[in-house]
Amino acid sequence: MAEKMNQQVHPFAQVNKQPRSDEESGTLTSDQALKRKKRIKLAIYIAAFAVFQTIVILVFALTVMRVKTPEVRLGTDVTFQNFKTGTQASPSFDLSFTTQVGVKNSNFGPYKFDSTIATFMYEGVTVGQVTIPKGKAGLRSTKKVTVTVNMNSNALQSTTGLGSELGAGVLTLNNQAKLSGKVELMFVMKKEKSAEMNCTMTIEVSTKAVQSMNCE
Repeated sequence: MAEKMNQQVHPFAQVNKQPRSDEESGTLTSDQALKRKKRIKLAIYIAAFAVFQTIVILVFALTVMRVKTPEVRLGTDVTFQNFKTGTQASPSFDLSFTTQVGVKNSNFGPYKFDSTIATFMYEGVTVGQVTIPKGKAGLRSTKKVTVTVNMNSNALQSTTGLGSELGAGVLTLNNQAKLSGKVELMFVMKKEKSAEMNCTMTIEVSTKAVQSMNCE
């Protein structure tokens, strides 16, 4: 009995429960911090990309997708084939000249326009007309159409103003036109746009040349 009491009692050994060393704990903490930094960096990249995409879409909408009204202008390079004018006492004119009509398209897509009539007037009275044929102005370019204009003063009922102008050696004419067409963007979007021309040209009688050309 004494022998049994003298026997030492040993505690049961713990199986697979070895405490982690300081080195292992430090490695786990370092891995977790590294993963956290990667997640933060990824989130920053995603946010930056989203902001960049928003800016690109906004710039695209304000520039490329914005449809501007084309401009129509009468060219200043005028070549006269016929130039006859009366006197101040018996005023009249009979003109024929060739010039160019410019259709300026500032859009990022072509502008297709239908044919139209350009009207030339003297003091509000039509003295001549010319047809501008249908065509297409390319993206951010100017389409130039050559036209030959014939006009005379036969339709004028009163030539008082004309006599004064011819006495001063000038002849002032107005011309108007309206182009109807569509601007095509990205080959899918079509926007109807009308371009109007309203120009005033002053011709110097003695030199038979255009003194000035003002377009609105």
